[in-house]
Amino acid sequence: MLHQLRVLTILLAAGLGSLVAIPAQSASLQQVSASTWGRTGVPTYVDMYIYVPDKLATNPPILVCNHSCSGNATGVFGQASAIVKAADQYGFIMVFPQATGRNCWDVGSTASLTHDGGGDTQAIAEMVKYTVTKYQANADRVYSTGTSSGGMMTEALLAVYPDVFKAGAEFSGVPAGCWADGYDQGGTPQWSNNCAGGKTTFTAQQWGDKVRAMYAGYSGYRPRIQLWHAKGDPTINYNNQTEAIKEWTNVLGLSTDPTSTTTVSYSNQQWTRQSWQNSCGYAVLDVWTEPDNTHGTDANLNATYTIPFMGLDQTGATDPEVAKCGASGAGGSSGTGGSTGAGGNAGAGGTSGAMDGGPGGGGGSNAGAGGTRGIAGSGGSVGSGGSTSSGGTVGNGGGGSMGGAQGTGGSQSSGGSAGGGSGGTSSMGGAGGNSGSGGSTAGGGSGSSGCSCRLGGARSEKSGYLDTAALAWGLALLAFVRGRRIGQ
Repeated sequence: MLHQLRVLTILLAAGLGSLVAIPAQSASLQQVSASTWGRTGVPTYVDMYIYVPDKLATNPPILVCNHSCSGNATGVFGQASAIVKAADQYGFIMVFPQATGRNCWDVGSTASLTHDGGGDTQAIAEMVKYTVTKYQANADRVYSTGTSSGGMMTEALLAVYPDVFKAGAEFSGVPAGCWADGYDQGGTPQWSNNCAGGKTTFTAQQWGDKVRAMYAGYSGYRPRIQLWHAKGDPTINYNNQTEAIKEWTNVLGLSTDPTSTTTVSYSNQQWTRQSWQNSCGYAVLDVWTEPDNTHGTDANLNATYTIPFMGLDQTGATDPEVAKCGASGAGGSSGTGGSTGAGGNAGAGGTSGAMDGGPGGGGGSNAGAGGTRGIAGSGGSVGSGGSTSSGGTVGNGGGGSMGGAQGTGGSQSSGGSAGGGSGGTSSMGGAGGNSGSGGSTAGGGSGSSGCSCRLGGARSEKSGYLDTAALAWGLALLAFVRGRRIGQ
């Protein structure tokens, strides 16, 4: 009997000891209170959510994921399940801003289109700063993605805060500054019929000047960008893709023509992929077009091509492009203009002591195409002349309509809602939403049920494990001592 008691006690201790290895918590989407992340001088409707993987990379990168109109942080968390899974794999942090009580992000007001202007863009930049401080994250490796209004926000963030973001991938968005054309800031939709309908067109030089004015005097690194759009998009007209190409080729000091054009089979579609490389051979503009009529694209928020483009699958304290090419400026100041559209002078002096050449001149009927992005210490080649494509006006496509009921189908699985939310956002102006009715979480789980990470704390709580281990060892020791005494 005494022997059996001793064996039972040892088995009990061993069982308790095995519990020590079982984590009491797992990563989940968490809200950060406004007082915690320091929401000051920015719109009070902007809230912050964060996803911190259980296993973080050393000095982890940050990816901001912006929701669409009528969306929220929980919904886009479910839509971006593939990217969340990549965050678990590579250990980067995801920040999910939320425009609570609003329909769309403000990407049309002067406040949001001005560096530290007090708009939505500044609120997100403050979230990034908080995340860097709280989690010892890498301020030199910050990125952004999003769909529709979230895609518009991604382009705006890269334009307004080139000192914060290194790259971005946007889906069905518009060029930075486009939404200001006819923007209904005070109305319920926060909408721009002109931009959404593809009616807002400028030359590449004009687009570039708009971006440079958003952070006047800045002459440093300009973020690379990936653009995804469907030719028949009924909500955000495809002309916004062609206008965005004009904008970013000018801002990045690239040629009008892509370095390469290929056809890629992906997500049951044949995509036309255009890639522009900078002067040191790094792809800084990556454009994807599908021949479909969907809004949000059939590859919405995919991780297959977005994660490698932003370099989030790579380790290291330095952004991959910066590591290869240096952090010299791009684009330079505006060209001086000329009657024949000759290029402007090369930019002089950058934050790192070197800057690429300036874009082509804006004078005359044929504006220069802009200088190519030079290597550190060089001026960049002068943009050649040639007429700039106006793009023409394209049918509205119902851009102003915001009615659409929440989609119940979509590409997302119908598993449990992520974070206990509604599971996906409704589409803008369409009858069906882009996300599924549930929106699966990373790994196909049942949403955010169960334990969650303690906000603002360490990634795993271990003090409770130690107490359990001590109890187990104590019981085992007691059984051993009692056995010896009784045996004597």
